Amino acid sequence: MTARIFKPAKNAMQSGRAKTKDWQLDYEPEQPRTVEPLMGWTSSGDMKQQLTLRFETKEEAIAYCERKGIAYQVIEPQASAQRQVAYADNFAFRRWEPWTH
Repeated sequence: MTARIFKPAKNAMQSGRAKTKDWQLDYEPEQPRTVEPLMGWTSSGDMKQQLTLRFETKEEAIAYCERKGIAYQVIEPQASAQRQVAYADNFAFRRWEPWTH
C-alpha cells in the first residue's frame, strides 16, 4: 500500500483557488480496475481508492504515514506562471492584429 502526498491543482473550470492550500493524501490502487460485462461500468474491489485525507502541512501528512507505517511518495507542487493582464492591453498600439468589431 503506497500513498501519494501532493497539493491538488486548481479547478480548470473556475478561476478560484479553493481547496488548493491543503496537502492531500491518496492511496495508489492495489487492484486494477475491471469492466463490468453487463453494464460496461468500470469498478474495483479496492476500497482505499475512495479515501482522501487532507492535511494543512506536508509535514503533518508525512508524520501520519510514518505513524501508520504507510509507504509514501511526496510530489512537490510546481509554481504556475502568472501574467499581468490589463483590460487596456486590448486597445494598445503594440497589438499584433488591430482591434476591430
